Amino acid sequence: MGTLAAENVVPRLRGRFGRPYLYAETCPSTQRLLGPEQVEGAVAVAEEQTEGRGRLGRTWVSPPGVNILCSILLEPDVETARLPELTVVAGEACAEAIGRVTGLEPRIKLPNDVLLGDRKVAGILAEARDGRVVLGVGVNVNVEPAELAQDIAERATSLLGELGEPVDRADLLVTLLESLEQHYDRWLAE
Repeated sequence: MGTLAAENVVPRLRGRFGRPYLYAETCPSTQRLLGPEQVEGAVAVAEEQTEGRGRLGRTWVSPPGVNILCSILLEPDVETARLPELTVVAGEACAEAIGRVTGLEPRIKLPNDVLLGDRKVAGILAEARDGRVVLGVGVNVNVEPAELAQDIAERATSLLGELGEPVDRADLLVTLLESLEQHYDRWLAE
């Protein structure tokens, strides 16, 4: 299935998100790869995060090379009070992308989870600072159910666990970025 390195993803991009595309095999957090020099639509992706986190300071643990761990930089020209809505926008885009690629029917659990049945398959973390929003997205793609952390195993799942076969992570990431761009543009136009 391959890595999420630029040569496996960038040629397949269908929009402006993912340009530039920053890739690391391992890093503390993809959010930290998006510095002040980056522009809207920049995407940072890692095969492994050593300090990945979710909402309320929870950790997001993932075995290397099996999931999607990415951050997307947005610079929406909207009132600050609207920025929290981006978590829902990203959740809807993530659910749509999973559905398009797998045929599964995910649903959103507000504020930031994407579920299959009653189990979490993806999470969104939005952090705003100085008019910029970094959306952290984690999707359990090809992690074996037995490899899910013990403390979350009964509340979490993966696409592999649901389908019984691996999913092309690059295809899912490209579809996610396309879907997010479309949902984001509609949200901006509201």
